[in-house]
Amino acid sequence: MLSILWSLGAFIVALGILITVHEFGHFWVARRCGVKVERFSVGFGKALWRRRDSQGTEYVIALIPLGGYVKM
Repeated sequence: MLSILWSLGAFIVALGILITVHEFGHFWVARRCGVKVERFSVGFGKALWRRRDSQGTEYVIALIPLGGYVKM
């Protein structure tokens, strides 16, 4: 049983890393093309952590780590 929990945890962490890298690609291209990015979010649902940078972009880590988005 413990092995299944470790595997599930590792899968969620790996998925979170993959999603972050994927969404960062969208974020990077948007910034390079001069598009204002309002939000860079990893996960859906209630925000667990959020910060805003000097250009007005809000960075969010949300409760459900099964996706992400870049709001422009």
